[in-house]
Amino acid sequence: MLFYIVYILSVVVLILHFTGFLARRNMDWVVLVAAVAIFAVNVLDFLKII
Repeated sequence: MLFYIVYILSVVVLILHFTGFLARRNMDWVVLVAAVAIFAVNVLDFLKII
C-alpha cells in the first residue's frame, strides 16, 4: 500500500513541476524529496522490509 501511495504522490509532484507550480512557489526541492522517497521505498521493497 505504501508503495502505491509514494508513486501516486510522485506523479502529482512531477505534474506540478512540469506545469511550473512548484517553481512559482520556490518549492522545487519537493522533486528531490519525491525522488529520495521512491528510491527508499524501492530499496526497502527489494530487501523485503516493507
